[in-house]
Amino acid sequence: MALAGNCVVARSGVHANSANDFAFDTGGQGKDRACIGHADNSTPFDEDAMEETRTVDVQALINEHPFSRFQWLVFAMCFVIVLMDGFDTAAIGFIAPSLLSEWHIGKAALAPVLSAALFGLACGALLSGPLSDRTGRRRVLISAVLLFGVSCFGSAYATNLTELTALRFITGVGLGAAMPNAVTLMSEFCPDARRATIVNLMFCGFPLGAAFGGFLAAWMIPQFGWRSVLLFGGTVPLLLTAMLVFMLPESVRYMVAKGHPVQRIRKVLVRISVRAGSAQAFIMQESVKHAHGSGGIRIVLSRSFIVGSVMLWLCYFMGLVIFYGLVNWMPVLLREAGMSSQRAAMVSALFPLGGAGTVLCGMLMDRFNPNRIVAAAYALGAISVYAIGQAIGNIGLLVCAVFVAGVLVNTAQVSMPALAAAFYPTAGRGTGVAWMLGVGRFGGIAGSFLVAELSKQQVSLPGIFTVVAISGAVSCAALLIKQATSINTVASEVPDGESLAH
Repeated sequence: MALAGNCVVARSGVHANSANDFAFDTGGQGKDRACIGHADNSTPFDEDAMEETRTVDVQALINEHPFSRFQWLVFAMCFVIVLMDGFDTAAIGFIAPSLLSEWHIGKAALAPVLSAALFGLACGALLSGPLSDRTGRRRVLISAVLLFGVSCFGSAYATNLTELTALRFITGVGLGAAMPNAVTLMSEFCPDARRATIVNLMFCGFPLGAAFGGFLAAWMIPQFGWRSVLLFGGTVPLLLTAMLVFMLPESVRYMVAKGHPVQRIRKVLVRISVRAGSAQAFIMQESVKHAHGSGGIRIVLSRSFIVGSVMLWLCYFMGLVIFYGLVNWMPVLLREAGMSSQRAAMVSALFPLGGAGTVLCGMLMDRFNPNRIVAAAYALGAISVYAIGQAIGNIGLLVCAVFVAGVLVNTAQVSMPALAAAFYPTAGRGTGVAWMLGVGRFGGIAGSFLVAELSKQQVSLPGIFTVVAISGAVSCAALLIKQATSINTVASEVPDGESLAH
């Protein structure tokens, strides 16, 4: 086995007896090559065998080949996972009014049920990332879908708040684990030139699932009762789990990084391009140097990545401060400003629906510097949130400000998983994406408490929106710091021609 920088090679039919048996030169600026041999010891090594060995660069193959039906199938499965993630996350909000009337409880009693899923989402994300880097994306993703399907189905049979709270927490763990692993798996099947666009498009399934759940619940609850919503939210993931077991592949980048048998890698890649059918070795280049054999946590917290990791966490945290703070409190704040309940609800509904720019942002991220593109969206979003507070009293300006703020903030927030997936190497990508989402979930909790406290302190409405808008400015600054430190890290950590042999 030989290592040189950060390109990994899986090889079959050749036996390496020393570090000098295999040699690969440095390819591309800042992209060093290394070899991990997975050998068949029955074939002796000689120069003729070396010459006949056909080596395929996994990412280059994906980049050069048109997006195949197989990749669209992977996209469809991940999209449905994210769709049901959105449905099940929002399900408790759909059934809350029915719970209040059927169980004869007050609104305050529902607080533990509503918050249980949020804490579960954070725990699921933080736990699943390192697991996916150790055991694979496929296994963790299928387990997560099964978990939130079973627990959501079981929630339909809860008889009291304690049972429902416990089951919603478990559902949250599954949901929190599913989202980042779907992002990671999909990103590793995407060509470099379209990765952000495709991942952002897949992520659109989350708000669509939440919106679809609202319409479905409005029809199902009067006909079949609130439990039917949870039964539906559990049945579909269980059926999806069966499909995933038979059809969902493991990430080829992960398999190369972990030195899986070439036959397994070839079996997946040949469904993308027949060129992979004759390959006897696969290589994979990483753009940033890291220590081979390191676990996901060590990579994410290493000197090369720690600043970028913290900036991603801070950025996503602050973005959810804005999102949850405004989604949960804007109707109340607008009613206090003198609007009718109906008009306040209609204007507030424009904010979470404003994810129309997600795919466009992904396209821009693929063409230009992605850190600066998303940072610009946060900066403009912060200005728009500030404008909401200044537009109180003018319904026309208020509607425009709320919609524009929703477009910009949602677009920036939805683009963050693709940004994180591109930042980390394969060996740490699962942990990196999952931990950003997990840490960020606490921003949702903080946003709700922040606006509640500002309202309690009788801060003016313009003042409340100004404070919330500062979160967007912080997110923008965090991404600019990440950009600056990432450039310096690559320049200092990946000297040309450096190699390491084992």
